[in-house]
Amino acid sequence: MRGKPFVVGGRPEQRGVVSSASYPARKFGVRNAMPTSQALRLCPELIVVPAAHAIYAEYSQRVMALLRDYGDAVQQISVDEAFLDLTDLIDLTDLTDLTDLTTGDASLLALEIQRRIRDEIHLPASIGVATSKLVAKMASGRAKPNGILVIAPGREAEFLAPLPVGELWGIGAATAARLEQIGIVTIGDLQQAAPRLLRHVLGDHAGAVIARAQGVDESPVRPEREIKSISEERTFPRDVSDPQVLRNMLLTLSDEVAVRLRSQGLFARTVHLKLRWYDFHTVTRQTTLVAPTQLGEEIFAAAEPLWRQAWLTRESQLARGSHRGRGDPIRLIGVGVSGLSEVWQMTMFDDGRREARLALARTLDELRAQYGKPIVRRASLANRPRAQAG
Repeated sequence: MRGKPFVVGGRPEQRGVVSSASYPARKFGVRNAMPTSQALRLCPELIVVPAAHAIYAEYSQRVMALLRDYGDAVQQISVDEAFLDLTDLIDLTDLTDLTDLTTGDASLLALEIQRRIRDEIHLPASIGVATSKLVAKMASGRAKPNGILVIAPGREAEFLAPLPVGELWGIGAATAARLEQIGIVTIGDLQQAAPRLLRHVLGDHAGAVIARAQGVDESPVRPEREIKSISEERTFPRDVSDPQVLRNMLLTLSDEVAVRLRSQGLFARTVHLKLRWYDFHTVTRQTTLVAPTQLGEEIFAAAEPLWRQAWLTRESQLARGSHRGRGDPIRLIGVGVSGLSEVWQMTMFDDGRREARLALARTLDELRAQYGKPIVRRASLANRPRAQAG
């Protein structure tokens, strides 16, 4: 397959979507999340390959194990990406050129890591080296395919300036479009813009975005996440026995948990349900997902059967001698997630649509952040009964 235009994805006759495209395929305009049928029209010689997730997972583990040879400060953020804090191993102070690959410990160490990944695991690797995670991540993107880019201290803003504003962390498609409307097209334009103007467009996020535009990012490399779980719950002023009200609240809470996951760059593997009845009897249930998620609909799909089973059967009623039956009134309902990681693991059934749903969800997060939560809502919740929730 080396040098040939091919994609990993679903078959066109099955309404498949491209999950990943080789660089020769990209030259024809083929890209991720594109329908396979469209990709074949752009490149009739395109080869469509099914996914092999077990192999991806194996090689991911091998790469991460190799990186840990250089210390424990390895933060994996996807199946094929990771941050390394190499402060104690390299010296950036002697670097003076943005593409200096001949001097400095940083360049030599990056070359060594890249060589080992190639020789021991037979994979290419693109590496960005900088004083922050933000700039290192963007440098690695500019180093593709199979390159190394080192950004010297003090040159972060210079490196970022010509890049499109939409590539900066925290700026999605909707925000980038608003910035472009007022003449801010590149990150350099953002660096020069008046803070007052940016506060008008970006609101409370303006300060953080301005700092990132200068290459300032003090977030540390975290080998292990400190956050163990995320949850949302509601207590009703009046006990609720209407299944539609409870179902709508369950969906609302699932969406709220998902928003928090996306805002922190986390994926959850386990979904939890909490129910408290009118008499304060409380139960919790949980289930494990096939793959980690950031999507409200996937959290809800796991929580709903837990709710129905616990609420409609109330397994403890006989043991407690309750005179009430199925569907006893609920005082509190909650949804939570745990098993958090920064890795998105595809399943064997993924065809690219899940990636597209994630992109859509992040765009909606931006819209709500700019214009308020009511600007976009699920159709099923648009005319929901007034959920007596406090």
